[in-house]
Amino acid sequence: MHKWILMAAGLLLLAPSCGSDDDDSTNGSGKSTAKTEAKKACTLINDIRKNPDAYSSQMGVSLSEVSARSALAWNDALAKVAQAKAEDMANRNYFSHVDLDGYGVNYFIYKAGYEIPASWYSDKSSNYFENIAAGNATADAMVKQLVYDGGRDNSSAGHRSSLLGISDWNSTCTDIGIGYAYNADSKYKHYWSVIIAKHGY
Repeated sequence: MHKWILMAAGLLLLAPSCGSDDDDSTNGSGKSTAKTEAKKACTLINDIRKNPDAYSSQMGVSLSEVSARSALAWNDALAKVAQAKAEDMANRNYFSHVDLDGYGVNYFIYKAGYEIPASWYSDKSSNYFENIAAGNATADAMVKQLVYDGGRDNSSAGHRSSLLGISDWNSTCTDIGIGYAYNADSKYKHYWSVIIAKHGY
Protein backbone atom coordinates (compact mmCIF):
# COMPACT_ATOMS: atom_id res chain seq x y z
CA MET A 1 0.00 0.00 0.00
CA HIS A 2 2.85 2.36 0.71
CA LYS A 3 5.64 3.32 -1.65
CA TRP A 4 8.77 5.14 -0.58
CA ILE A 5 10.36 7.82 -2.70
CA LEU A 6 13.55 9.76 -2.16
CA MET A 7 13.12 13.47 -2.71
CA ALA A 8 15.87 15.60 -4.25
CA ALA A 9 16.26 17.44 -0.98
CA GLY A 10 17.42 14.20 0.57
CA LEU A 11 14.27 13.64 2.61
CA LEU A 12 12.70 10.22 2.63
CA LEU A 13 9.01 10.88 2.20
CA LEU A 14 6.10 8.49 2.43
CA ALA A 15 3.96 8.59 -0.69
CA PRO A 16 0.88 6.58 0.25
CA SER A 17 -2.03 5.90 -2.00
CA CYS A 18 -4.81 8.17 -0.84
CA GLY A 19 -7.71 5.99 0.19
CA SER A 20 -8.25 2.27 0.31
CA ASP A 21 -10.14 0.15 -2.17
CA ASP A 22 -12.24 -1.48 0.53
CA ASP A 23 -13.66 1.77 1.92
CA ASP A 24 -17.40 1.19 2.35
CA SER A 25 -18.34 4.82 2.99
CA THR A 26 -21.35 6.27 1.26
CA ASN A 27 -23.36 9.48 1.21
CA GLY A 28 -26.22 11.21 -0.55
CA SER A 29 -24.26 11.67 -3.75
CA GLY A 30 -23.13 8.05 -3.89
CA LYS A 31 -20.32 5.88 -2.61
CA SER A 32 -18.04 6.34 -5.61
CA THR A 33 -18.31 10.13 -5.60
CA ALA A 34 -17.38 10.38 -1.92
CA LYS A 35 -14.42 8.03 -2.32
CA THR A 36 -13.19 9.68 -5.51
CA GLU A 37 -13.33 13.20 -4.12
CA ALA A 38 -11.69 12.17 -0.84
CA LYS A 39 -8.83 10.53 -2.73
CA LYS A 40 -8.42 13.58 -4.97
CA ALA A 41 -8.28 15.87 -1.95
CA CYS A 42 -5.69 13.71 -0.21
CA THR A 43 -3.51 13.59 -3.32
CA LEU A 44 -3.70 17.35 -3.81
CA ILE A 45 -2.85 18.06 -0.16
CA ASN A 46 0.20 15.80 -0.38
CA ASP A 47 1.28 17.39 -3.66
CA ILE A 48 1.09 20.86 -2.09
CA ARG A 49 3.03 19.68 0.97
CA LYS A 50 5.82 18.43 -1.31
CA ASN A 51 6.29 21.80 -3.05
CA PRO A 52 4.11 24.51 -1.47
CA ASP A 53 5.35 27.49 -3.46
CA ALA A 54 4.47 25.79 -6.76
CA TYR A 55 0.81 26.03 -5.69
CA SER A 56 0.80 29.67 -4.58
CA SER A 57 -1.05 30.89 -7.66
CA GLN A 58 -3.55 28.04 -7.67
CA MET A 59 -4.32 28.46 -3.96
CA GLY A 60 -4.55 32.26 -4.18
CA VAL A 61 -2.08 32.91 -1.37
CA SER A 62 1.71 33.01 -1.18
CA LEU A 63 3.18 29.73 0.05
CA SER A 64 6.78 30.74 -0.68
CA GLU A 65 7.69 30.73 3.02
CA VAL A 66 6.02 27.39 3.75
CA SER A 67 8.46 24.51 4.17
CA ALA A 68 7.97 21.22 2.34
CA ARG A 69 6.61 18.42 4.51
CA SER A 70 6.37 14.65 4.29
CA ALA A 71 3.28 13.19 2.66
CA LEU A 72 0.45 12.25 4.99
CA ALA A 73 -0.48 8.57 5.19
CA TRP A 74 -4.10 7.63 4.54
CA ASN A 75 -5.66 6.11 7.65
CA ASP A 76 -8.88 4.11 7.34
CA ALA A 77 -10.00 4.77 10.92
CA LEU A 78 -9.66 8.52 10.43
CA ALA A 79 -11.39 8.30 7.05
CA LYS A 80 -14.40 6.50 8.54
CA VAL A 81 -14.71 9.12 11.27
CA ALA A 82 -14.37 11.93 8.72
CA GLN A 83 -17.00 10.37 6.46
CA ALA A 84 -19.40 9.90 9.36
CA LYS A 85 -18.88 13.53 10.42
CA ALA A 86 -19.44 14.89 6.91
CA GLU A 87 -22.63 12.86 6.60
CA ASP A 88 -23.81 13.94 10.04
CA MET A 89 -23.35 17.62 9.18
CA ALA A 90 -25.16 17.16 5.87
CA ASN A 91 -28.02 15.11 7.29
CA ARG A 92 -28.56 17.12 10.48
CA ASN A 93 -27.91 20.45 8.75
CA TYR A 94 -25.19 22.00 10.90
CA PHE A 95 -21.59 23.13 10.38
CA SER A 96 -19.37 22.81 13.43
CA HIS A 97 -16.42 20.92 14.87
CA VAL A 98 -18.73 19.82 17.69
CA ASP A 99 -21.72 17.72 16.68
CA LEU A 100 -25.26 18.33 17.88
CA ASP A 101 -24.70 15.92 20.76
CA GLY A 102 -21.65 17.84 22.00
CA TYR A 103 -18.91 15.51 20.73
CA GLY A 104 -15.73 16.59 18.97
CA VAL A 105 -13.48 14.57 16.68
CA ASN A 106 -10.97 13.49 19.35
CA TYR A 107 -13.65 11.35 21.00
CA PHE A 108 -14.66 9.74 17.72
CA ILE A 109 -11.17 8.91 16.50
CA TYR A 110 -10.39 7.29 19.85
CA LYS A 111 -13.60 5.25 19.63
CA ALA A 112 -12.60 4.21 16.08
CA GLY A 113 -9.37 2.70 17.39
CA TYR A 114 -6.94 5.50 16.61
CA GLU A 115 -4.75 5.61 19.71
CA ILE A 116 -4.48 8.94 21.50
CA PRO A 117 -3.93 9.77 25.18
CA ALA A 118 -6.98 9.91 27.42
CA SER A 119 -6.24 13.57 28.15
CA TRP A 120 -6.91 14.34 24.48
CA TYR A 121 -10.50 13.06 24.60
CA SER A 122 -11.47 13.44 28.26
CA ASP A 123 -13.33 16.61 27.28
CA LYS A 124 -15.87 15.13 24.88
CA SER A 125 -15.93 18.28 22.73
CA SER A 126 -12.15 18.35 22.08
CA ASN A 127 -10.89 18.79 18.54
CA TYR A 128 -7.15 18.85 17.88
CA PHE A 129 -7.24 17.52 14.34
CA GLU A 130 -10.33 18.28 12.28
CA ASN A 131 -10.76 20.81 9.48
CA ILE A 132 -14.26 21.30 8.10
CA ALA A 133 -15.38 22.95 4.89
CA ALA A 134 -18.74 23.45 3.23
CA GLY A 135 -20.28 24.63 -0.01
CA ASN A 136 -17.75 23.22 -2.48
CA ALA A 137 -18.58 20.21 -4.64
CA THR A 138 -15.04 19.29 -5.70
CA ALA A 139 -11.86 18.29 -3.93
CA ASP A 140 -9.86 21.02 -5.64
CA ALA A 141 -12.25 23.77 -4.51
CA MET A 142 -12.40 22.44 -0.95
CA VAL A 143 -8.62 22.22 -0.58
CA LYS A 144 -8.25 25.73 -1.97
CA GLN A 145 -10.86 26.97 0.53
CA LEU A 146 -8.91 25.54 3.45
CA VAL A 147 -5.42 26.49 2.24
CA TYR A 148 -6.51 30.02 1.31
CA ASP A 149 -8.08 30.26 4.79
CA GLY A 150 -9.51 33.73 4.29
CA GLY A 151 -6.17 35.05 3.01
CA ARG A 152 -4.74 35.12 6.54
CA ASP A 153 -1.00 35.09 7.09
CA ASN A 154 0.67 31.84 8.09
CA SER A 155 0.74 32.73 11.79
CA SER A 156 -3.06 32.85 12.00
CA ALA A 157 -4.20 30.52 9.21
CA GLY A 158 -5.15 27.46 11.25
CA HIS A 159 -6.54 25.38 8.40
CA ARG A 160 -3.51 26.07 6.20
CA SER A 161 -1.21 25.18 9.06
CA SER A 162 -3.02 21.89 9.60
CA LEU A 163 -3.05 20.83 5.93
CA LEU A 164 0.51 21.90 5.20
CA GLY A 165 2.13 21.14 8.56
CA ILE A 166 3.24 24.71 9.23
CA SER A 167 3.16 24.97 13.04
CA ASP A 168 5.30 22.84 15.35
CA TRP A 169 2.22 20.81 16.37
CA ASN A 170 0.91 20.34 12.84
CA SER A 171 4.33 19.44 11.46
CA THR A 172 4.31 16.29 13.62
CA CYS A 173 0.95 15.01 12.36
CA THR A 174 1.38 12.02 10.08
CA ASP A 175 -2.04 10.59 9.15
CA ILE A 176 -5.04 11.76 7.17
CA GLY A 177 -8.65 10.77 6.59
CA ILE A 178 -11.21 12.71 4.54
CA GLY A 179 -14.98 12.52 4.28
CA TYR A 180 -17.41 14.18 1.87
CA ALA A 181 -21.21 14.25 1.89
CA TYR A 182 -23.97 15.92 -0.09
CA ASN A 183 -27.52 16.75 0.92
CA ALA A 184 -29.59 18.96 -1.36
CA ASP A 185 -31.89 19.88 1.52
CA SER A 186 -29.13 21.17 3.82
CA LYS A 187 -27.91 24.75 4.06
CA TYR A 188 -24.53 24.30 2.34
CA LYS A 189 -25.33 21.08 0.44
CA HIS A 190 -21.67 19.94 0.33
CA TYR A 191 -19.84 19.07 3.57
CA TRP A 192 -16.25 17.99 4.18
CA SER A 193 -14.25 16.75 7.14
CA VAL A 194 -10.46 16.56 6.83
CA ILE A 195 -8.79 14.91 9.82
CA ILE A 196 -5.00 15.22 10.03
CA ALA A 197 -3.77 13.52 13.19
CA LYS A 198 -1.00 11.82 15.09
CA HIS A 199 -0.81 9.25 17.82
CA GLY A 200 0.26 10.55 21.20
CA TYR A 201 1.74 8.47 24.00
